[in-house]
Amino acid sequence: MTYLFSVIFYEPILNLLIFLYKTIALQDFGLAIILLTLAIKLILWPLNQSAIKSQKELQDLQPKIDELKKKYATDKMALSQATMALYKDNKTNPFSSCLPLLIQLPVLIAVYSVFRNVANNNLDKVYSFVGKPEFINTISFGFLNLGKPNVYLAVLAGLAQFWQAKMMIVNKPAIKSPGSNDESMAAIMNKQMLYFMPLVTVFIGISLPGGLTLYWFVLTIFTALQQLYVLRKSNSSEKNNQALEGEIIK
Repeated sequence: MTYLFSVIFYEPILNLLIFLYKTIALQDFGLAIILLTLAIKLILWPLNQSAIKSQKELQDLQPKIDELKKKYATDKMALSQATMALYKDNKTNPFSSCLPLLIQLPVLIAVYSVFRNVANNNLDKVYSFVGKPEFINTISFGFLNLGKPNVYLAVLAGLAQFWQAKMMIVNKPAIKSPGSNDESMAAIMNKQMLYFMPLVTVFIGISLPGGLTLYWFVLTIFTALQQLYVLRKSNSSEKNNQALEGEIIK
């Protein structure tokens, strides 16, 4: 399993980083990381696209789910059945947004291993046709040492994650079932994503090499921009459909 992980994930990412460092990035480690992040983002674009669309679909269904919670406040079994029927009728899988994230986990682990080894100039897995440099200079943009933890990059990564999560929040009060003080599951998850995860990102980021934190920051920015594009496209499509329906009714 370790061998397969190395061949499929670790070695390609390491060699792409080294290739970018030696060529396009002109031996600037930070620029090479940004280019690597963009390349990985483009490769994973379809998976992220699917995850964002699934999240949007779940957000759109939330008002109907809240209505079901009011209707079946005292019957958990009926609520569960009605909710599953709602998902089925709208062809929505509540877990489909999680699968792409799980698929991307090995990539993140591989990137972490690559940056850790590169920072220690451990370049044993570099392909012969790429060519192993004598060492990697982790001083980037003339002042930033990406081989050591950087609190500023960690804070930027946390702020980027907050911006990304903020986009998915529906600005409306959570509807509560009669006689219940529990918020909807979606509202709880939204709050966790909006406040808790950025804090976790900062907390973890301040202990990681700056190169990995830069990768996470740039990846989050690219993901947020993709999310913004998908949401705007979806909202534009919904407005066009509503306008068309209005014309048909007239």
